[in-house]
Amino acid sequence: MQPLLFGMFLSMYLVTFTGNLLIILAVIKDSHLHTPMYFFLFNLSFTDICFTSTTVPKMLLNIQMQNKMITYEGCITQIYFFLLFLALDNFLLTVMAYDRFVAICHPLHYTVIMNHKVCSLLLLLPWVLSLLDSLVHGLMVLPLSFCTELEIPHFFCELNQVIQLACSGTFSNYLVISITAVLLGAMSLTGILFSYTKIVSTILRISSVVGKYKAFSTCGSHLSVVCLFYVAGFGVYLISAASTNSRASAIASVTYTVVTPMLNPFIYSFRNKDIKQAPSKIFC
Repeated sequence: MQPLLFGMFLSMYLVTFTGNLLIILAVIKDSHLHTPMYFFLFNLSFTDICFTSTTVPKMLLNIQMQNKMITYEGCITQIYFFLLFLALDNFLLTVMAYDRFVAICHPLHYTVIMNHKVCSLLLLLPWVLSLLDSLVHGLMVLPLSFCTELEIPHFFCELNQVIQLACSGTFSNYLVISITAVLLGAMSLTGILFSYTKIVSTILRISSVVGKYKAFSTCGSHLSVVCLFYVAGFGVYLISAASTNSRASAIASVTYTVVTPMLNPFIYSFRNKDIKQAPSKIFC
């Protein structure tokens, strides 16, 4: 069973890493992709690589070495970077939704609105919010008291699982988790829903079928990735809340920690002609 798991997760990680790296190289190499949409896609691919790399390499090492030990410092570090790139993924999807809103609803002003300064600010803000979010949760874990040896029923140091093992009071930790989840989640979902409400309204007003298809095709890939990300996230939350079986929660977590970042490059390549043609230009 262990060799099978190792081979499966190694394959998924290599596909994730290679697929997202190809998108990054394509955006760098092809001057036609030096636009705001691909600028944010570049950063999303980079984030997906980092997001997966916070958990999968350590898990592969554990399987290969038959040793599931992780130090306290290593666990705190993993929690910090996992939350950082998870939040960044979330915010980047919101920023990309706004980019598609401007492109479809205000096409004549797109280059003026989405100028270099605005794009830089739209990238800086998610980084700042994500850094603060992960820092707050990381600092909240530090005062907790733990026994000398603990067994985390997960394939990585997941924040909720770690807090449940604490010997000291955890009310403030759960309160902060709830507040930040509601605030940051509501902020992102509101931005995405607002953007796509306006996008759908604009597309429906287009008279020609060809025009509607062309407008929808510019945001179809992003909408697919958004649905995959949030459906996987809510699925993990519901399974964790409804099931007392930690193994079921761990298996569900694989969906958004490994599967979603792996599928993103395929979604963008399948629905985007520019990205589909870009790999051939990388090696020219």
